[in-house]
Amino acid sequence: MTTPSHEPADYSCPFCLLQVGVVSEHNQPSDVVATTELALARISPKWWPANPGAALVIPREHHENVYDLPRATGHAVWDLVQQVAVAMRTAYACDGISVRQHNEPAGGQDVWHLHVHVFPRYDGDRLYERDLEARWVAADDRARYARVLAAELDRLRDHP
Repeated sequence: MTTPSHEPADYSCPFCLLQVGVVSEHNQPSDVVATTELALARISPKWWPANPGAALVIPREHHENVYDLPRATGHAVWDLVQQVAVAMRTAYACDGISVRQHNEPAGGQDVWHLHVHVFPRYDGDRLYERDLEARWVAADDRARYARVLAAELDRLRDHP
């Protein structure tokens, strides 16, 4: 299925830039917690008030949305989503995990490279009621969560 692209002609993809070493306030090498041949996991630069340390899992190749995502890449992304969710549950001692992915403007997509959000959840956190309260987070704050999550991912990989 080929769908119309919503990506602007002059779009500079933040996820592609991160992978080629272009750093910015919202893209730091320390944000990355895991990489595979086809997917990458990083701490999100934007957090919701009661859900710090949220992660994004991204295909390494640029794919705008889920519609034309190659099957092998989709499997790699979701395998890494599961690994991040399992590690996050332990590393953050959260009560649960939520996963979401958006396609096209009507679906809430605002970054034109497919990505899956992995949120730590806590009883009463009201994540879905607080969308307008999301804020950009400093690199140092992200790095603290990245170290904890990456260490747990490594531990699980070494001792499944």
